Amino acid sequence: MSGLGLVLHPTRDVSEVVGIIERWATRHHKSLMVRAEDKHRVPASVAPVPADQVAVLADALISIGGDGTMLGALRSAVLDPKPVLGVHLGRLGFLVEVEPPELPDALSRLLSHDFTIESHACLACDVCGDDVVAFNDIALVRQPGSGFVTATLAVDDQQYGYYRADAVVVSTPTGSTAYSYAAGGPLVSPAADAVVITPSAPMAGISRSVVLSPDEKIRLELEPNSSAVVVEMDGLVFRDAATEGTVDISYRRNAGLVVRFDPQRYQERNQLKMSLLDLPFLPDQLSELLPDELRRQSQRELPPRC
Repeated sequence: MSGLGLVLHPTRDVSEVVGIIERWATRHHKSLMVRAEDKHRVPASVAPVPADQVAVLADALISIGGDGTMLGALRSAVLDPKPVLGVHLGRLGFLVEVEPPELPDALSRLLSHDFTIESHACLACDVCGDDVVAFNDIALVRQPGSGFVTATLAVDDQQYGYYRADAVVVSTPTGSTAYSYAAGGPLVSPAADAVVITPSAPMAGISRSVVLSPDEKIRLELEPNSSAVVVEMDGLVFRDAATEGTVDISYRRNAGLVVRFDPQRYQERNQLKMSLLDLPFLPDQLSELLPDELRRQSQRELPPRC
């Protein structure tokens, strides 16, 4: 691997992690690149390139942030998937595996191809004529105060039923632990091929999650009596205040390639994180359960409160 592309969290301070990568790249005579908009956030030795060229020119991508940054890196390479290494700067981080102190060893293992690839599917969506992809989910969400999302569901052109809910979430197996899970949807193994449709706070119509084959074509069509709808892609607003139109969704296998060094340890961490999400405690309450030294360390790492 001669060139690595950096994908940065949009707001967090990434200078320490970028410094580790830059020093490693200098020692190993590797080139680094970043999108031109982020050139002021990295050392001068990191080459700025057009945003749509980072994934094209790089042999691998390094995502520095949380799951949102990781999803952005995967979307940027969807036309020509490249291995994506996630460095954790977020809060939970279900997709990222490497902590900053582990980075030098991880980069050396990346260079020597001492890793496995975890393949991820995406949802390829036609939203009112615009093509988008989502690795977690695509959601039709009501605007606050404007009523409910009312949409019909068709599977392979067969009418299935309708939704009247606060939101309708269509997710991949990876995305089943995100918005869909919060709406009461099932956890789906990342090794499975499936599409999950989950209504959030349903008032009428389909009220439970529907699990479909990856080969079935999905269409959601807004009804004339639907409220204004926000269309979200991996949590990002793609279309605001839509009042009519359709969303056609298909499943695309092997659309993203995630670098894994220790899959078993990674799965154990995620299992623990999911368990903690279901505990009805605030972070300060959970920290009281830790030994004194670990509690002091966690308090030093917590961001200041506003």
